Amino acid sequence: MQAHELFRHLRMPELGDVRQYVRTLPTNTLMGFGAFAALTTYWYATRPKALKPPCDLAMQSVEVEGEEHARRSSLLDSDEPIIYYYDDVRTVYDVFQRGIHVSNNGPCLGVRKPNQPYEWMTYKEVAERAECIGSALVNKGFKPSSDQFIGLFSQNRPEWVIIEQGCYTYSLVPVPLYDTLGEEAITYIVNKADIALVFCDKSEKAKLLLDSIEKGEISVLKTIVIMDPFDSDLVVRGKKCGVDIISMKEMEALGRARKHKPVVPKPEDLAIICFTSGTTGNPKGAMITHQNIVSNMSAFVKATEKAVLPSTEDTLISFLPLAHMFERVVECVILCHGARIGFFQGDIKLLMDDLKTLQPTVFPVVPRLLNRMFDKIFSQANTSFKRWILDFASKRKEAELRSGIIRNNSLWDKMIFRKIQANLGGKVRLMITGAAPVSANVLTFLRAALGCQFYEGYGQTECTAGCSLTLPGDWTAGHVGSPMPCNFLKLVDVEEMNYFAAKGEGEVCVKGPNVFKGYLKDPEKTAEALDKDGWLHTGDVGKWLPNGTLKIIDRKKHIFKLAQGEYIAPEKIENIYSRSEPVAQVFVHGESLQAFLIAIVVPDPDVLSGWAKKKGLAGSYEELCKNKDIKNYILEDMLNVGKEFGLKSFEQVKAIALQSEMFSIENGLLTPTLKAKRPELRKYFQSQIDELYASNKM
Repeated sequence: MQAHELFRHLRMPELGDVRQYVRTLPTNTLMGFGAFAALTTYWYATRPKALKPPCDLAMQSVEVEGEEHARRSSLLDSDEPIIYYYDDVRTVYDVFQRGIHVSNNGPCLGVRKPNQPYEWMTYKEVAERAECIGSALVNKGFKPSSDQFIGLFSQNRPEWVIIEQGCYTYSLVPVPLYDTLGEEAITYIVNKADIALVFCDKSEKAKLLLDSIEKGEISVLKTIVIMDPFDSDLVVRGKKCGVDIISMKEMEALGRARKHKPVVPKPEDLAIICFTSGTTGNPKGAMITHQNIVSNMSAFVKATEKAVLPSTEDTLISFLPLAHMFERVVECVILCHGARIGFFQGDIKLLMDDLKTLQPTVFPVVPRLLNRMFDKIFSQANTSFKRWILDFASKRKEAELRSGIIRNNSLWDKMIFRKIQANLGGKVRLMITGAAPVSANVLTFLRAALGCQFYEGYGQTECTAGCSLTLPGDWTAGHVGSPMPCNFLKLVDVEEMNYFAAKGEGEVCVKGPNVFKGYLKDPEKTAEALDKDGWLHTGDVGKWLPNGTLKIIDRKKHIFKLAQGEYIAPEKIENIYSRSEPVAQVFVHGESLQAFLIAIVVPDPDVLSGWAKKKGLAGSYEELCKNKDIKNYILEDMLNVGKEFGLKSFEQVKAIALQSEMFSIENGLLTPTLKAKRPELRKYFQSQIDELYASNKM
């Protein structure tokens, strides 16, 4: 056969041949080809891609030379922590100025009225109002200096940011006050910081301050500025107390009439005095500098730069208290990148409506909210079939998480999770949780269900907000990430609890430009927190995992946080409950993944029988300890005593178990000096503790 004949026989089929062949195929075969082609095209368009991690996830931190047991982020090129990310941003004032520039005077702060869309102020409008407020403060005699403190007693709203920026324009220092501290603590802070002027959002807060003045508890306060409308009666009452009551509008007009040239702060200047709620005694005023805030913000940007760098297209929902540093740092990240902040209406019950209206892309949360979301999702899966589908879909997406894949366009998203995502507005791309621990199963499920980048941080006010953070690509739960690029972390021995740094366990200590200067006018407490080498001792016990991440495993002092972030001092509560007539001994217990306290109570054998008779109950001591009614009566009495002695609602126990055997040295539950051995008590009563939490879920 000639070559050209061979090629004639081997030629490709022509288009006409193909058409002819296709016509001969049955319809169902053609439909199958079409479906296969469509599925192949869809898979190529939506095929999952793992996010490229910023470092080797098997080695997220490395040892620091010359610092025993200290580790730093693997993202750093040297043993020098990051102080700033942008050359032109060294203070919180610079943060906002950069925002004005990069946003091209775009929308900055937004609010809404019920059932209305958000209304926005531009960056320049905010800057103009801030300059007026700052000038008014100077006109009222405040010197541009970081020892001049301005009180700020308000929920999150645009005025909060305007006042704060007004302070920074003239190097003044805002001092937040917040309701949950209680009246006594607010009085203490006003006096401790010599606050002569307080901005209040509502007249009720002004009245609370005037109450303290009338009782003779406050003498330094001279001016109250109120954001919302108020009655003239309040002005009259203020005059009697020697306090000027003026409106926010009047304050702005005062500054507009006589503006001053800005006197901007330096990085080492104080930016804010953040009073921590504390556990016993008075709150402590953490002195946070501009450099502290900028370094913490910069470290977050550095850690996430390749995965989720904010832009002018981003929107933050602001509802976590601005009086705390977690929300403060998040808002700095947003403002620095010219993005916008939409404030909730002030009522947490309306948050879901705000989310749907605002459609935020950035959503910082606390574990308590995550637990509610988790419980609500599973409560709606109210049949065995719905629960099976939800479990099956979440397991498929969790398998992707383990491969480093985060997405919200899978088949499971379209079928199962789209409604959950829509409840948050449908556009969330970044979530971060902090303030208290979150359980691994809740975090893993919500990472899968929400399909957005979801980071967990760990820290405290004294290191500005965060000192460790999970990294992009590591979507495993059960740890708090690696050291942030702005600080070193080390673990130090806690001998009495058998934790040793040589074994990779110990108290978590932090050092770096995000560590605070100390507590306001309290050198003794400052020395307890900061050692001579500048290490902040957190009181938390951590453990290094093989991949260089940190896991928090215990608390050094007998102080812990509940799931919503409140600090609990159990001994204080136990001392109060011991005043209850039928109570001989009590062990109060709480867990960071639970929202309430429980207690193990040993009734007084000498009192119980007679006390029970008054309630119409009889029986031996052991029988009474097993009696449900007597347990309820004792709990009721304890709660009454707790209320009488001023325990806050979250300090009150929700459930108790009665125990007939006394805690003693002999059974290993008391020390030779008769102090409670808390770890042993926890172990000894673990089954009762588990039962109390299981049967009293909120």
